[in-house]
Amino acid sequence: MQIKVDTGLCTGCQTCLSSCPYDALVMVDEHAFVNEYCQLCKACLSVCPEGAIKEYEERVGVPKHSADLSSYKGVMVFAEQREGKVTNVALELLGAGRRLSDKLGVALSAALFGAPQTEALELVKWGADKVYLCDDESLRYFNDEPYAELMSGLITAHKPEIVLGGATSVGRSFFPRVAARLKAGLTADCTTLEIEDGTRNLLAIRPAFGGNIMATITCPDTRPQMATVRPKVMKKGFCDTCRAGEIVRIDKPKTASGTLVTGVIKEESCFNINLQEAEVIVSGGRGLGNAKGFEMLSELAELVNGTLGASRAAVDEGWIQYGHQVGQTGKTVCPKVYIACGISGAVQHMVGMQSSDIIIAINKNPEAPIFNVANYAVVGDLYEVIPKLIKRIKEERGL
Repeated sequence: MQIKVDTGLCTGCQTCLSSCPYDALVMVDEHAFVNEYCQLCKACLSVCPEGAIKEYEERVGVPKHSADLSSYKGVMVFAEQREGKVTNVALELLGAGRRLSDKLGVALSAALFGAPQTEALELVKWGADKVYLCDDESLRYFNDEPYAELMSGLITAHKPEIVLGGATSVGRSFFPRVAARLKAGLTADCTTLEIEDGTRNLLAIRPAFGGNIMATITCPDTRPQMATVRPKVMKKGFCDTCRAGEIVRIDKPKTASGTLVTGVIKEESCFNINLQEAEVIVSGGRGLGNAKGFEMLSELAELVNGTLGASRAAVDEGWIQYGHQVGQTGKTVCPKVYIACGISGAVQHMVGMQSSDIIIAINKNPEAPIFNVANYAVVGDLYEVIPKLIKRIKEERGL
C-alpha cells in the first residue's frame, strides 16, 4: 500500500499539511507531495476537500520489468583489483556467489577490468566458471565512467539474475551508477545473502538503524538483483588449482571518459592501515583522552605485528586519520586478534569488529558495552595496563 497525491486534483490549499503526525506531507511545485516519512497511518485521506489524496494497492515508483524475468540466469561477481592484483574481497564474493549459484543451479561468472590474464585464471581457481576480462592498461586504475559502462554492458548482454560487488570505495562509487543505468534494485553493505525459499529472489541482509536491527531487502520486480557486500564478512571459497574455466576477452569502453586517472597517491602514514587484511589490530577510542595516546598504542601494535585502528570518536577528535577508522562508517574488519583500548563499544563500532576471532577489551568502566562481545575483559586504566603489557612483551622477547 502507498499514499499518493493526485496532482491533477490537488489545488495547493495546504489543508492536508497539518493532518500528518509524521511531517510526511510537503508542498512541491504548488502541490502537496507525500515523502519518505509516510507511515501509512491514513490520517490525511479524509481531510482533502478535493479528494486528491489516495491510497494505492500497487507500489508507486517501482517499475515492472519489461522483459521476462525468467530470461535472466546466472550469478555475476565484480572482481576488484588493486595494482593488477585481485583483492581478497573478490575471492570472498566468489565464495558467496558459488553458494548462491549452486543453489539456483546456474553458472558463476566474474568481471575483471585492468588486470592481466594470470589474475583471471586465479578467479577460475577460486570458483568462477567464466571470467570476462578487459586487460586494457587504461583500466588499471579505477575510474567511474569506463567501469560503469563496461559493467552495465556485460549485464545487458549476458543477463545475470544476481550481480555482486564489494562494499569498498570502488564498489560504493560505481555500482549505484550501474544500477541506475539498468533501472535495477541495489542493496548496499550487505552482511548476509540468501535465496528466498520457493523463488529465485535474492534476500540481501544488512544492518540498519545503527546496527540495531538486521533488514532483509528483496527486489522481486526487477533484474538483475544487485548487492554490495562488506569485506571480511563472507568466507573465501575453495581454491582448486586444477579447476577449468573459460576466459572471455572483452573490448575497452567505446565512449571516451571525461577524466583520466594517471596514478594513485597513497595516504602517508607511519603505519600500514590496510585494516581489512590485518591479523592483529590495536584500536583506540575516546578513552585515550588525546592524540598522544596513539603513540603508546603504536608501540604495542609494532610489538605484536599489528595495525593501528580507531573508533569514530577518536577520528572525529582529529587524533588520528580516517583511514584507521573501524565501524559502520569506517571499515569492517575480521582479524585474529582485536585489542580495543578505551573504546566503550557503541553499536556503530561493534558492527565493524565483532566478528574478530578474539576480542580483548581494556576499559576502566566495568559496564562498558564492549565487554559484552569481548573474549577477554581487562577493567582498568589503559595508561596503567598497556605500559605493563608492553614491558612484559619486551621482556619475553629479550628486547
